[in-house]
Amino acid sequence: MNLNSIPAFQDNYIWVLSNDNGRCLVVDPGEAAPVLQTLEEKQWQPEAIFLTHHHNDHVGGVEKLRQRYPDVVVYGPAETQNKGATHIVADGQIISVLGHKFSVFATPGHTLGHICFFSLPYLFCGDTLFSGGCGRLFEGTATQMYQSFCKIDALPDETIICCAHEYTLGNMKFAISILPEDAALNEYYREVKELRAKNQKTLPVILKNERRINLFLRTEDIDLIDVINKETNLQSPEERFAWLRAKKDKF
Repeated sequence: MNLNSIPAFQDNYIWVLSNDNGRCLVVDPGEAAPVLQTLEEKQWQPEAIFLTHHHNDHVGGVEKLRQRYPDVVVYGPAETQNKGATHIVADGQIISVLGHKFSVFATPGHTLGHICFFSLPYLFCGDTLFSGGCGRLFEGTATQMYQSFCKIDALPDETIICCAHEYTLGNMKFAISILPEDAALNEYYREVKELRAKNQKTLPVILKNERRINLFLRTEDIDLIDVINKETNLQSPEERFAWLRAKKDKF
């Protein structure tokens, strides 16, 4: 399997998994034009589309893609039923695409019906986890998002995280503002700044590394707890997660 990313809008990535036979899977096509151009250039035939949630920058291109490829199957959560999904999937289901089995698991927080698709090593997580950060809580709660992060954190170290936005630089600026002396954060921040200065992408990322540099995966970290305790005394990791998300919202 070959992983590819197609830039869209200002900072979106539309992910494409292709095999050696020219069949492919498209994830969260917010707009159709760049996808159609890539499929034609590469001479790929889409077998399926995955939708993680209902926001337009993830589903806006589905209609035109289905017009061009009427046999394509579109998998998505119930909240995408009116956004072009042809097959509604939910937590715990297994679907087979390109000869590979993908597990579906619910990750509410960004939206209430948000889902992820996982087939080792690939995780398509939409707007749940970003490198160095997490999605905004438009519909769900911080507790829901924390529980969604726990599901992702339970995956193998080698999991390749394919998130939908190039938010890494901003996320690392925030992380450094919280733990300015942290060596891992500072090292990754330098790497990300160099990549973005050259207009190079920072995604995908590996879960093993994300556990080192994503504060939302470090709610049991003693250094982070010490920082939080200077302001307030929060006993649970869910509360600390909520504290981080609230800080990020105002950053």
